[in-house]
Amino acid sequence: MLISIALILLVGLFLGWLCKKIRFPSLFGMIIGGIILGPFVLNAIDSKLLGASSELRQIALIIILIRAGLKLDLSELKRVGRPALLMCFLPASVEILGVVLIAPKLFGISIPDAAIIGSVIGAVSPAVIVPRMIKLIDEGWGADKGIPQMILAGASVDDVFVIVMFTTFTGLARGEGISAVSFLSIPVSIVLGVIAGSVCGWLLSKLFTLAHIRDTVKVIILFILSFALVWAEGILPVPFAALIAVMAAGAAIKRKKPELSARLSTRFDKLWVVAEISLFVLVGASVSIESAASAGVKAVILLLCALAFRMAGVFLCLIKTGLNFKERLFCMIAYTPKATVQAAIGGLPLAMGLECGQLVLTVSVIAILITAPLGAFGIDLSCRRFLTRGKK
Repeated sequence: MLISIALILLVGLFLGWLCKKIRFPSLFGMIIGGIILGPFVLNAIDSKLLGASSELRQIALIIILIRAGLKLDLSELKRVGRPALLMCFLPASVEILGVVLIAPKLFGISIPDAAIIGSVIGAVSPAVIVPRMIKLIDEGWGADKGIPQMILAGASVDDVFVIVMFTTFTGLARGEGISAVSFLSIPVSIVLGVIAGSVCGWLLSKLFTLAHIRDTVKVIILFILSFALVWAEGILPVPFAALIAVMAAGAAIKRKKPELSARLSTRFDKLWVVAEISLFVLVGASVSIESAASAGVKAVILLLCALAFRMAGVFLCLIKTGLNFKERLFCMIAYTPKATVQAAIGGLPLAMGLECGQLVLTVSVIAILITAPLGAFGIDLSCRRFLTRGKK
């Protein structure tokens, strides 16, 4: 397993550096490195490590969300207002609707099966979006208008909404039906996550004020809290969005102790260097070349149409805002990358024995291969052309 970890870091680091040299997003090289090292090409990664890849990806996602919370300015988010709220669910809803309209005609599948596909590919990737929005906030690009803050918060809640929709649609496909309670759980889980995370962050800020603790130990305590929140999500009888709680805890610390949040954020930035490589290499290792090749042109057409619907949904969110056309176009581009959620749930319908399972997995793989690198490239290329630079 140690050799596998060394290979993941070495190949991911090298191919990421190589992609940067040719002005391409480094995560593309990491994904390609994962495909090469994965079980479908060289099979160079230990099976035990692959078995734990979902947990490792979740740890990387926790690091992302803690970083996001520690840099999320709630006052700026409140100033953005209505668009930030709409970005949490409207683009994903419009994209799922588009897939439901198009997929049955392309593949001859039922509407519930199309809804499952839409709910899998309808989530954006925090692993791609959040680090880039944090970088834009640090450098001041679009921050005066709250653009990266709005996208950062919306992308995090978007995943919770889509996962709940996925659970609902798979339940329908398995004959469990749809109830009002399942839809009510979406806002309830988000609100409870925000409350729980805010309370935990407030308590930690009080602890860090009363007790003299090294920043390194504070980072460990934040990790322990985040793991506990994720664990609590699985055992509590009420719907609870743990990932939202993790980000809310970081935001509460920033609000109470901004100087401390800046120091902790610097340490989590360093942790992200290793976590980013591990995350995207393991995502690439889960990609089946045969499944991607078998999908053909139809899956690509479906994905492109879904992205068009998503961008239309983002445009609707930004109606009657103070953003100009270029800034709105940037928001539409920034909301296209997909990777983390698709890698996590893309294979579940197949494991459930659903008839659409193989198609869902294939479309998920293609979504990762196309939108993760191109979305990241689009953000990196357009941010300095479409946004104005304000205060850092």
